[in-house]
Amino acid sequence: RWARSEFNMASEGKGAEGAESGMALYRDARATKGASFSAEERATLGVAGLLPAAVVPQTTDEDRVMATLRRKGGDVLSKFETLMNLKETNERLFFSTVQRFITECMPLIYTPVVGAACTNYGRIHIPRAGLFISLEDKGNVDKLLSNWPVKDIKAVVFTDGQRILGLGDLGAHGMGIPVGKLALYTVCAGIPPHQCLPVTLDVGTDNAEFLEDPFYLGLRQRRAKPGGAYDELVHEFITAASARYGEDCILQFEDFGNENAFRLLHRYQPTHCVFNDDIQGTASVVLAGLLQAVALTDKKKLHDHTILFLGAGEAGVGIAELVAFAATCEIEGLTMEEARKKIFLVDSRGLVTDNRREGLQHHKLLYAHDVPDVADLQGCVDATKPSILVGVSAQAGAFTESVIRDFASFNDVPVVCALSNPTSKAECTAKQAYEWTDGRGIFISGSPFDAVEYKGKTHVPGQGNNAYIFPGVALGSLAVGNTRITDHTFYVAAKALAATATPDDIASGCMYPSLHRIREVSALIAAAVAADAYDAGTAKLTPRPKDLVAHCAALQYDPSYDAVTKAVGGAGGSRL
Repeated sequence: RWARSEFNMASEGKGAEGAESGMALYRDARATKGASFSAEERATLGVAGLLPAAVVPQTTDEDRVMATLRRKGGDVLSKFETLMNLKETNERLFFSTVQRFITECMPLIYTPVVGAACTNYGRIHIPRAGLFISLEDKGNVDKLLSNWPVKDIKAVVFTDGQRILGLGDLGAHGMGIPVGKLALYTVCAGIPPHQCLPVTLDVGTDNAEFLEDPFYLGLRQRRAKPGGAYDELVHEFITAASARYGEDCILQFEDFGNENAFRLLHRYQPTHCVFNDDIQGTASVVLAGLLQAVALTDKKKLHDHTILFLGAGEAGVGIAELVAFAATCEIEGLTMEEARKKIFLVDSRGLVTDNRREGLQHHKLLYAHDVPDVADLQGCVDATKPSILVGVSAQAGAFTESVIRDFASFNDVPVVCALSNPTSKAECTAKQAYEWTDGRGIFISGSPFDAVEYKGKTHVPGQGNNAYIFPGVALGSLAVGNTRITDHTFYVAAKALAATATPDDIASGCMYPSLHRIREVSALIAAAVAADAYDAGTAKLTPRPKDLVAHCAALQYDPSYDAVTKAVGGAGGSRL
């Protein structure tokens, strides 16, 4: 069974050997309680006198962490450093703090701050947590995996650093993304942190500034092109990781560029337990928000809406494909081809049309409709008359006042999704969306925005944060030994997420549940994913648990110091 032993006492805590093992536990980042060890535990561990006399509750430790962060004011990189160093010295305190203060801490360990952390990765003082595998390691990948100190790995997030958020090619400095994603696996869904492995595949970088930067930590060479050595390294890694950790170990692609993301997902999805969060996770969380939003309009089904995407990369096409799939599930007999006809994409050259088919990238072809060419977004809005406008372009301010007001003029409830990360890349702000739609709009963002007061009403933006989806999908898969994660998995997850928003959430304008409920929400999503795995015949755990919600919730990691207390066992040391 996964999610069981995290650490063991090496002895019963008696004599010199016991003191030695006790000191090891005291210094173990995964097990330590710091000044929260009781007098009896200190005696058992042989660390009496090495700590101040006060026995400090965990909540006081958490408050101390937050006081430290708040003293740093707007220095978000310093806050990031503080939290990452805490993670490597007192893991339980890190996770309990982030979990308790999730709305304040999540932006510091993931978007938007993780973007700045990756950009400055060579200049900040944090532990280089994770496994770095470069082109020079080709042929020895399994040996590198064997060097990782924990063997019972169940979830791997890996990147090649080519498309970090909306920031472009950051090469090996993209490691902050897998580390941050896996921290959210634990915070949001309770995946045990010691069973998570962040990996960067270092295939070079085309970031000229980094190649000249003495603080850059990766290979100093241009990025390997698709095919050849690049494909060989990816294949060696995926096959070695699956062989070493098992066919139900999750392998999550993260922030791969468009030229690789789709083709690698399509290559390995049928044969390995893989998914791409940028394509599928983003699509699922946005779909959940849209399922709620369309219920507030006069058109109650997705297929009744026309959707215009600004951005035709992996996020845009991923969302479009899942929305089309969801429409076919809503309407019996509707084909994917028919569903796609209500969805339009705009790329850097304008509306994606059949006239441009010859020069289009493969992933755009399905949306090359037989309509006139239009070069600018304003013209695309006028030509297609969408009821839902989605931004995944990483072009800050692309949703201008003129575009939004025009869009709102023919929609009673205009739905505006400015999804680009980090916040500095958002197509518009929440305040702009509400003001330019005269308070009638529903706003969904990729990064967090504060509530907006407009004409006497408080509007709460809904952040379509992937953290609502991928942790729950992972928990549900691991809980039943699922060996395949499919597009249907993410449709099921979206429906489960949509069902968790309360009437109060919806009334405030937010299409998602409160982040403070994220563990509960993740368990509900996990149960839906687990049930889908049994229906698909890809779940290995037998017999099937009668209560999948309870089963998934029971497996969630507990960051409290109580688990350490049980390990120490007061006067003798029981074992986990």
